[in-house]
Amino acid sequence: MAEEVKNAAQQKEEVAAVAAEEVVFVADVPQAEKPAAAVVVVEKEPPPVPEMEEAVKPPPTEEFVESDEKIPQSDSFKEESTRVSDLPETEKKALEELKQLVQDALNHHQFTALQPPPPPPKEEEQAPVEVEEKSSEEEKKPETTLPEMKDECQPQETVSVVSETVVVAEAVEEKVDDDGAKTVEAIEETIVAVVAPPAEQPPPPPKEAEETAAPPQDTKPEAENAAAPPPPPPEEVFIWGIKLMEDERSDVILLKFLRARDFKVKEAFAMIKNTVQWRKEFGIDQLMDEELGNDLEKVVFMHGFDKEGHPVCYNVYGGFQNKVLYQKTFSDEEKRQKFLRWRIQFLEKSIRKLDFTPGGISTIVQVNDLKNSPGPGKWELRQATKQALQLLQDNYPEFVAKQIFINVPWWYLAVNRMISPFLTQRTKSKFVFAGPSKSAETLFKYIAAEQVPVKYGGLSKEGEFGTADAVTEITVKPATKQTVEFPVNETCLLTWEVRVVGWEVSYGAEFVPSTKEGYTVIIQKARKMAGNEEPVVCNSFKIGEPGKVVITIDNPTSRKKKLLYRLKTKLSSD
Repeated sequence: MAEEVKNAAQQKEEVAAVAAEEVVFVADVPQAEKPAAAVVVVEKEPPPVPEMEEAVKPPPTEEFVESDEKIPQSDSFKEESTRVSDLPETEKKALEELKQLVQDALNHHQFTALQPPPPPPKEEEQAPVEVEEKSSEEEKKPETTLPEMKDECQPQETVSVVSETVVVAEAVEEKVDDDGAKTVEAIEETIVAVVAPPAEQPPPPPKEAEETAAPPQDTKPEAENAAAPPPPPPEEVFIWGIKLMEDERSDVILLKFLRARDFKVKEAFAMIKNTVQWRKEFGIDQLMDEELGNDLEKVVFMHGFDKEGHPVCYNVYGGFQNKVLYQKTFSDEEKRQKFLRWRIQFLEKSIRKLDFTPGGISTIVQVNDLKNSPGPGKWELRQATKQALQLLQDNYPEFVAKQIFINVPWWYLAVNRMISPFLTQRTKSKFVFAGPSKSAETLFKYIAAEQVPVKYGGLSKEGEFGTADAVTEITVKPATKQTVEFPVNETCLLTWEVRVVGWEVSYGAEFVPSTKEGYTVIIQKARKMAGNEEPVVCNSFKIGEPGKVVITIDNPTSRKKKLLYRLKTKLSSD
């Protein structure tokens, strides 16, 4: 019966172990594939206890992928205020408690003490060994000397010991003729060992000297107290270029740690201490000056701002389809570590450009392009991404305002479905997913078209127009014509840019004078623009009389199209 109970218990343990392994495996796969961490500045919050919430369902077709961007939680996240006056009382109290803990730690140099003490010198480690060796040698001495060594402190008895030892030596010398010399020599060494210590000890001081020395002993503590140095000033600790507890920017940083730990003060304080320690061990200050190359500048880059002013970071996973770049980045552990250092360096430089004043922009929008992504089969990429994710979620809390995934394949949403139950509602509310045909439209919800790179459907590129030149967006309905007019009342040079995302429409432009006697001028003859045409068309026309420029978009398809345009004028005296 006992054996059956024991076997049943073992079986339960094995099942529990297998279940634990399965959970870890499910969590690892999505973490490795999350573009926000592999390359990213991602901070993710550490996976908490699974929440029983409805996961994102993977689409069987591309159309279903497109509908995924309508997930309610994708638009539900609203960034909290960084102003202390806007916080609820409970959060204010938590912030004050955390500030007190941090200040006490600075006063007592606890952050500096986090560094492990250096190992003691070898001589100190060997000292006890020598003592033990000496004691062992003493144990090997003749038995006649062992009893007397206990009374070494008594000089009279020591003399008697020497005399007794000498007598023994004489007796031995008389009995042994051949080896007498050796026996006497060994005994002489024994005599020296016994007699030497008392000879080296200084004679005890007289009583008068002790009485005379007593008063200074009584006054010594008073002298020490009088000469005690003042306590050292609080240590200085910097995180992301901000000195802790120096000004109100420190409050913004502390709030990030509090929110990452649900305003649990002790956990937030422990996270701060761990972050400070990790930054020292990783060598963040030295990392900022390292030269790590620019091979990945087209894979991870900052470009423009969203509609709320957050800087936008683009992570292009398709870049790792380049076999040469992939091998150069992930082929062995040394290269993966270099990639990790490059990614952390890139994130640190981006963070230090943020505004940590209360009410300022202190978070980043991440755009993750999964087009031609290597997929879950790339073990090296998975390992690097997993490691980066762990560092980001442990040491860079609350730096992501929104995670936008574009060109999402069906398999990624399937992976996201597995990890979704392990994410908090707060984390999931920052996620937005869009398939290939909806990617540009989704980006335009959060980022103005003049801030979106041309490769992602926007108009941001080098040329005559810049990000300060606003773009107008118009939706062209299926099987309809859309006209746009630019009225002009003075002599000038009119320049405009126009784009229809995905094209597959006809585009034309003409100038219509205001006077009836004038003639209409064809600027751009109507022609069909294929999907692989030049993404942006730029035209100019010199106007010498009042009139208007009319552009026409003919959409013969059954899908809506997004029309983008902007214009500027230059006065002309000709």
